[in-house]
Amino acid sequence: MEENPAEEFTPRIDLLPLTQKYEALAGEVGKKLIGQRHLVELIMTAILADGHVLIEGVPGVAKTYAAKLMARVLDITFSRIQFTPDLMPSDVTGTNIFNPKQVEFAFKKGPVFGNIILIDEINRAPAKTQAALFECMEERQVTADGTTYQLEAPFIVLATQNPVEHEGTYKLPEAQLDRFLFKVEVDYPSLEEEVTILEEVSNLRISNDLSDVKKVISKTELAGFKELVTRVRVERHLLSYIAKLVEDTRENPDLFLGASPRASIGILNAAKALAALRGRDFITPDDIREVTIPVLNHRVVLSPEREMEGTKTRDIIKEIIDKIEVPR
Repeated sequence: MEENPAEEFTPRIDLLPLTQKYEALAGEVGKKLIGQRHLVELIMTAILADGHVLIEGVPGVAKTYAAKLMARVLDITFSRIQFTPDLMPSDVTGTNIFNPKQVEFAFKKGPVFGNIILIDEINRAPAKTQAALFECMEERQVTADGTTYQLEAPFIVLATQNPVEHEGTYKLPEAQLDRFLFKVEVDYPSLEEEVTILEEVSNLRISNDLSDVKKVISKTELAGFKELVTRVRVERHLLSYIAKLVEDTRENPDLFLGASPRASIGILNAAKALAALRGRDFITPDDIREVTIPVLNHRVVLSPEREMEGTKTRDIIKEIIDKIEVPR
C-alpha cells in the first residue's frame, strides 16, 4: 500500500510576510555590505526580540557601517552618538534649558530620543556617561530633574567597541553589559570576500553614501512582526534546556561569574525571534544553541586562572553547549 507523502509544514501563524521582508532587507544590505550575513541576521533577531546589540571588532571591519545600514533599511528614526572621554550624560539624554520668553526651563531632548541609536566606540566614555544609558536601555525612559520622559518604541541601541585598543578607553560596567541582548564579535572577512570588497570599491559600487539604500520595513510592519515573535511556541523541555545551559555557567569552575536569569530570558526571546525569521512558529534546540554564545559571551567572567591562560569566554560557553545533552 502506497504511503501518503509527508504534509508540508504550515505554521500556525503567517510568517511569510516577515521572511519575505527579511530577505528583501538582507538583499538591500548585501548591496553595500560584503559578507557579514550572520551579523545582519543577529542584529535583526535582536530588533525583533526588542534587545540591544554590542558589536565588537578591530577597526575597519564595517561595524559602524553595518549598524548604519540596518538603520537605513528600517523606516524608523536614527541617531548617532560618538562617545568620547569628555562626553557628559546630558549630551546623551538631554538637559533643561532656560527659556527667557516663557521665563521657565524647558527640556531639550538629547540624541538618545530615537528608534535606533548607534553609539560609536561606547568604551571611550567614562562610567558616569555610560551609566546614563542604564535607565534608557532597561526601562526605555529618561529621568531629568525629577521628570520622566518615555522613549518611543522601538528603542534599540547598537553600540560598537574596539577590543584591542586600551588607550583612552574605559571598561564597560557589568551592569551595562548585562543590558545588551547580544555581544557580536565581528571577524576579518575571508580572502574571497576581501577581493570582492576591493572590486566593488574599485568599480565605485560601494561608498559611504547610503542615500540610494531603500527602506524595506516600516515602523508599523516592525511592530506587527515583533508581536508575531511573542506567539512563537516553546515546549517545556526546551525551557529546561535553556535553564540548564545558564545554570552550568554558575557552577562551572572555569567561570568566576555566571549568568543571571536575565540571560535565560534573553536566550528564550532571541531563539523565538530567530525561529520566526526562519519561518517557523516553534523553536528548536538549534535555535537555542545558535543564540547562546552571543547572549552569554558578555555576561560571564572567566576565572583568573583561565584568563591568564588566554582562554576566551566563548570557548567555555561552547564547552558548556557541547556538554549539556540536547533534548529530543
